[in-house]
Amino acid sequence: MDMSRMRTPTPSNIVDWSNPDLQKLLAKTTDWGLDNRGVYAPVACELHVGWGAGAGRDATLVYEHNGVLVVETTFAIPQGENVRVDRIRGGALRSTWGVVADGRQGNRVEDQANGTWVHWIHPR
Repeated sequence: MDMSRMRTPTPSNIVDWSNPDLQKLLAKTTDWGLDNRGVYAPVACELHVGWGAGAGRDATLVYEHNGVLVVETTFAIPQGENVRVDRIRGGALRSTWGVVADGRQGNRVEDQANGTWVHWIHPR
């Protein structure tokens, strides 16, 4: 291979992070919180935590799309935990097995008041 033709790529977009106009724009976004809940009709569901879970716990499926489920609970679930999400869809029980990819306490005012946790689940 001819090494003389290999060049280190140069950045095409150079950003001056100290630019006062950019700093003003970024300052406007400091209180923003991205939250996809509300774009999907919430569905009551039952969440089974662990492979051998016998009894399910009440939860709400608030988002489902392209390999991710977002579930609200009133309890924490450790990252990496296996779960089963049961819900009624089209008059039939639908179960989805997955693993908790991430979770946190809810950021919304009502989340804080209700002790809501938000969990991202990747189906298996």
